[in-house]
Amino acid sequence: MVNKPLLGCIADDFTGGTDLASTLVASGMRTLQVIGVPREPVPADIDAIVIALKTRTQPAGEAVADSLAALDWLKAAGCRQFFFKYCSTFDSTPEGNIGPVADALLAALECRFALACPAFPANQRTLYQGYLFVGELLLSESGMRHHPLTPMTDANLVRVLQRQTARSVGLVPWHTVSRGAPAIRAAFDQLEQAGHGYAIVDALDDGHLRAIGEAAAGHRLITGGSGVALGLAENFRRAGLLGDNRQAGALPGLEGPSAVLSGSCSLATNAQVEHWQRHRPSFQLDPLRLAEGRDLVAEALAWAAPLVAREPVLIYGSARPEQVRAAQEQLGAARAGELVEQALSRIAVGLRELGVSKLVVAGGETSGAVVKALEVRALRIGTLIDPGVPWTRTLGDRPLLLALKSGNFGSVDFFEKALGRVE
Repeated sequence: MVNKPLLGCIADDFTGGTDLASTLVASGMRTLQVIGVPREPVPADIDAIVIALKTRTQPAGEAVADSLAALDWLKAAGCRQFFFKYCSTFDSTPEGNIGPVADALLAALECRFALACPAFPANQRTLYQGYLFVGELLLSESGMRHHPLTPMTDANLVRVLQRQTARSVGLVPWHTVSRGAPAIRAAFDQLEQAGHGYAIVDALDDGHLRAIGEAAAGHRLITGGSGVALGLAENFRRAGLLGDNRQAGALPGLEGPSAVLSGSCSLATNAQVEHWQRHRPSFQLDPLRLAEGRDLVAEALAWAAPLVAREPVLIYGSARPEQVRAAQEQLGAARAGELVEQALSRIAVGLRELGVSKLVVAGGETSGAVVKALEVRALRIGTLIDPGVPWTRTLGDRPLLLALKSGNFGSVDFFEKALGRVE
């Protein structure tokens, strides 16, 4: 065995980082997720490090600078391979930030070529002939077309990525991928020799993703969703660099109450909120009332205090598209989102003071705000609750169990399912 870590990952949001980390843990890599570039040493037994940034919706220049700082740290830590993780729905605008960040990472690593594959079949994200599907719908016909910050109106990822980079973007279609790693590797070589800087890679199932990962064993940089990481651990095992660790996701439990915080307005999270409300107590945050100066944080905590010792509670800013549009028309999209995120992050701190030790958080931006408010710097990654969402345990003197869920992820009963695993 060699010194760890082996794989260094840069995620463009917090829940995306957790998603990737959970995939690596499931494949037997002991994984630590850190919030921002680390300031403290990491545990010595770690196989993979995921640096979670908040670069998905930053100005492109800031996203590039933060990503390069993360890369510098991972290189100094001795990582052998690097992974740029973005959402399985390729969340971005015509200007980026996927293309600009990938371009900068390639240049810093002195590489000419990288694959791009956001497919995650376990969560119904598949790629066919370069087109991204969410379930049976094209990305452009899914709920992502209404996303307030990164509306996805084109499902052809070759076109989408090409608008974000000066490098040529090619395609490795499913009929090549279906022939396995040697055929995929040959396609990569052909595209690079033809002058392409990127290859969008089709994938319809996990077998395709494992083959893509195997084909990329020699790549210095891989870009994509967490699914394409399925085959990376086995590459390290074949090289004699990684053992068979079946307890990679073991986490010590914690006593204490539980709660759920939800800031996502995705279709999946709205359904999860409605499911919870049939049987459990909930408190809604209205961004318009927050903008008026109403102290909903204090009201929510006063409401939760007598309840949380008896049963889990939900405090949410999630809303249906028409309600979101109404708030955005008055406040602006960024302001409306920030008000809810800030309120939920302050509520998270208050809940911890009430003794809450297990917290489910829905929404990537919300999760980022919550972990920042709680001053979480690192998370040990546990086993999966649903595809892409594990329980995690914070390091430090006041540990918490956190489940940080991307808005689009999880079954309709996700909140109850998650809490059932740790209560």
